[in-house]
Amino acid sequence: MSTKFKTTTLALAVSVALGTVSAHGAEGDKTKVEDVEKIVVVGSRGAPRSVNDSPVPIDLIGSEELKRGGNTNMLELLKGTVPSFNVHENPISDAASLVKPANLRGLSSDSTLILVNGKRRHKASVIALLGGGINDGAQGSDISVIPSSALKQVEILRDGAAAQYGSDAIAGVMNFVLRDDAEGGSLTARYGSYYEGDGDTMEVSGNVGMPLTKDGFVNLSFQYKNADATSRSVQRPDAAGFIAAGVSGVGDPAQIWGSPEVNDDITIFANVGLDLGNDNEAYMFGNFSERDVRGGFYYRNPHTRGGVYSNDGGDSLLIGDVAQAGGADRTCQPVAITSNNVLTQDNYIDNVANNDNCFAFNQIAPGGFTPNFGGNIVDTSITMGTRGELDNGVMYDVSGSVGMNESSYVIYNTVNSSLGIDTPRDFNPGKHKQLEKTFNLDFSKDIDVDMFDSLMVAGGYEWHAESFEVTAGNVESYKAGPYTDQGFGIGSNGFPGFKPSAAGIFSRQNYALYVDVEAQVTEDLLIGTAIRYEDYSSFGSDTNYKLTGQYKITDDFSLRGSISTGFRAPTVGQANYSNVQTELKDGNLVDTALLPATNPIAVQLGAQELTPEQSFSHTLGAVWTIGDVFITLDYYNIVVEDRVSKSDSYTLTDEDRDTLSAAGVPNVNSINGVSFFTNDFDTTTTGIDLISNYATEVFDGDATFSLAYNYNKTEVDSYSEVTGDFKVSRLENDLPNHRATATWSQTWDQVSFLLRGNYYGEYQAVHIDYDATAITGDTAITLDAEVSYFINDSFTVSLGAQNLLDQQATEINIPAEQGIPNNNWGGKYYETSPFGFNGGFYYVKASYNF
Repeated sequence: MSTKFKTTTLALAVSVALGTVSAHGAEGDKTKVEDVEKIVVVGSRGAPRSVNDSPVPIDLIGSEELKRGGNTNMLELLKGTVPSFNVHENPISDAASLVKPANLRGLSSDSTLILVNGKRRHKASVIALLGGGINDGAQGSDISVIPSSALKQVEILRDGAAAQYGSDAIAGVMNFVLRDDAEGGSLTARYGSYYEGDGDTMEVSGNVGMPLTKDGFVNLSFQYKNADATSRSVQRPDAAGFIAAGVSGVGDPAQIWGSPEVNDDITIFANVGLDLGNDNEAYMFGNFSERDVRGGFYYRNPHTRGGVYSNDGGDSLLIGDVAQAGGADRTCQPVAITSNNVLTQDNYIDNVANNDNCFAFNQIAPGGFTPNFGGNIVDTSITMGTRGELDNGVMYDVSGSVGMNESSYVIYNTVNSSLGIDTPRDFNPGKHKQLEKTFNLDFSKDIDVDMFDSLMVAGGYEWHAESFEVTAGNVESYKAGPYTDQGFGIGSNGFPGFKPSAAGIFSRQNYALYVDVEAQVTEDLLIGTAIRYEDYSSFGSDTNYKLTGQYKITDDFSLRGSISTGFRAPTVGQANYSNVQTELKDGNLVDTALLPATNPIAVQLGAQELTPEQSFSHTLGAVWTIGDVFITLDYYNIVVEDRVSKSDSYTLTDEDRDTLSAAGVPNVNSINGVSFFTNDFDTTTTGIDLISNYATEVFDGDATFSLAYNYNKTEVDSYSEVTGDFKVSRLENDLPNHRATATWSQTWDQVSFLLRGNYYGEYQAVHIDYDATAITGDTAITLDAEVSYFINDSFTVSLGAQNLLDQQATEINIPAEQGIPNNNWGGKYYETSPFGFNGGFYYVKASYNF
């Protein structure tokens, strides 16, 4: 029983919520079940991924396709399958290295709603402060914790759905459907490495289904992996000069551009269902995930780094006076920097090396230092509920969810220079914790009305609470030491710890009511409408609507479209977060304070309390079935007003610094600017999605051919200096306008293969913070391939590669008129490369099915 009931009930719930319930008459439950299954559940690779009876575009990606993606990260798997889904590496990006943000249809990562089994997924605790322009300040869900071994399929709704689900569904919805097998299982071991010889990745994953009495199931999945770091770097000129001068302790390369190291990445998912009889079922699912991540930061030059080595740009060393720190008069003399090895200068030897009262950080780190930033990420969730059918034919679904994501940060190989040369070198700057609780009560009923072939009415209530907690770091990470007044920086350099005054729990609640109606007016005409009222404890209420329709011109050709409004509520973290971060501004490494929009300094600079983003979108599409060829073509237009993002940084005045210091902001003397979250700009995103699938027999085997193409263009309609021209350029041009994939999947009795070509159009090539409007990254084609051999019914071995031909990203080539060496900061490739910068990756894997 239970498998059929569970599948069809989930399918019905997803269909109602997404507006995809198909046409069916009053022919009994069997007809309804078969039609719903046809729309929502895709059982084989050969089936079309887009649903032909849906008034809005939906991609269905089956578990087998996910397994053959060749990557161990869910973000990368989806990027290789869905052209409108983009992920950047963000090699040096603070906390964004821990949880990589992703973009659907060119909008920020928190503009896509993430569901698991149709239930809202909690957000990550990481806010992408250096999110590569598009994701600056974004706080989305951590998709990477969901392993492919746990999935039955992924459903991607490429349309706004705030009227069904509420906040975050501006770009679309991604629903991860967990496996529900009550028997059998699999075990897979995989090893891979980049052609460059780094980034070694080892993974073991598995899944097992077990019965829960005779009427239920327990399905368990796990994944464990480790991944070494990569480096696509060249030596910085300043570091090379120090090495040539005989300075010790300079790394080669001194600064790493690459993917971070990931250790002990463990994920466990469970999905449980039990038939309660009389068409009712109890269900429960959840996960536990944990991983350690460590990535690189910017190199600290031993002559110029402010607050540590020099406060005048490298003209003289910053000298600490021990006696002065104790209250005595200063006796240490300035030391002018006159060579590439200051330790050999007579003025340094006389005034510092041979003077116990004076010190410079060149004594403990003569070659400078490069901090490493990382942390421990813990993600847990549990959802429990029951669903079924009442005696009057009303379908119900009652559930409660709790989700938590915690990031415990660590910064290595740095200093709190205000503590002097006895400073620790590793610090724990503190924690962020995102906690969300959700309660859902949903009803739906298929009503017999003479004027319609069918009428589906749904309604529901949702209560949602979220909190963002900041935990202070260890004292050394934020302490103002005895050398603060001498010009030394406060806190762990690169990422100062959260002070107790910044710690706390920030929370809000909201509730929503919705009504969703869908009518099959005639056999050929389907019309749907939805309206949702949402009330937040922080900023008030919001109401959104959606209209959908599909008209079948023939049995093989139909038109479809939608009009909808939407919103995205600023997260509690965005509204309350404050920190000091290190970034490059105008070619210089500076510290910038991020403040809440309600902070007096932010208000003085023009910040206002955050309000929700508002969107209006419409789509128009067509669906063809030509023999065995299935084609969908959809045009979309998404207008978003008052988008929430991190502002450009403002240069501080002396008055600003005094006010900041009084407010308890650390490291004020070395802070060069202030930024804050703001609703400053409006955008219009237009695009086209074309998807085609064809299944046939080729070379005495089963073959599936698919082509997917996306055109996407975002234009910033209005903005102010708060956002700035460079940010606008990144929003509009960093992602390629054109992306496409073409896939050939072939299966015989004992052998199968997959070959996929990926096309990436031109994009804005950005390195650090230089004006890149005149630099265009090259178009590129990459190939992915996998060949599998079925030893028997249980054992399969596979060999594959991503970027098979080792297509390289566009190399950095800064215009000569800027007068800056291409490798000034150690990068080899522009970090905005849409297919990454690591090059080809090969892998081998073995699978056992039982």
